[in-house]
Amino acid sequence: MKKYKITDIIEDEFGCEGRPEGEEPMVTILLVDDTGKPRSIRMADKLAYEKKLDIGAEMELPEEEIMTLNGKEYKVKKLLGKGKGGYSYLVTDGEKEYVLKQIHHEPCSYYQFGNKLEAEKRDYKRLMEIGITMPKLLDIDETQERILKEYIPGDTVYQQVEKDALPEICLQQVKEMCTKLYAAHTNIDYFPTNFILWQNVLYYVDYECNAYMEEWNFENWGIKYWSKTKEFLEYEQTH
Repeated sequence: MKKYKITDIIEDEFGCEGRPEGEEPMVTILLVDDTGKPRSIRMADKLAYEKKLDIGAEMELPEEEIMTLNGKEYKVKKLLGKGKGGYSYLVTDGEKEYVLKQIHHEPCSYYQFGNKLEAEKRDYKRLMEIGITMPKLLDIDETQERILKEYIPGDTVYQQVEKDALPEICLQQVKEMCTKLYAAHTNIDYFPTNFILWQNVLYYVDYECNAYMEEWNFENWGIKYWSKTKEFLEYEQTH
């Protein structure tokens, strides 16, 4: 067992649609170990209350975290990141590495969600039809709201911008994506954490897409974060 300190407890938020009937209220608990390494777990709100869990309290958890998806176990290697819709973990089944995304229902001040799991499936299908290069969607656990995706290794575009090492081919290929997207009246999330260059191919590693709006296209919004602009540096300082 390993000790962790709770840094935040976030209640699910379902917006206008409300919590689905019969679904148990859940919370996301954010933790760090003594080295500052982050971890998160999902827990029933009632159980968290019964355990008297609060910010600053300590928890003991198994050192080797295991997540299941449709009954199959995956060992968690690390948390890759948190987005508007979920937490993405690098996991392994002992033979291959994957990305396992746990949908969350945490509040987001600038974006309104419906059914996040359905949106993931719908958006993946739409972007595949448009011809956007993405990691393959491999499996879905409807009950636990988990998605298994192909793992694309390498630095994100954001990390490459930080290092002043963004290859020109990334800008060329995202503009090629835009040509396809705009013709289909669609935008994706152009923030650079959502893109990875692997073997000279640029992957959009998220599945989110929305109806096209000029103010949120790559030229008017996304490109502001693909180099060390004022906007990029301000974001870097606050995250």
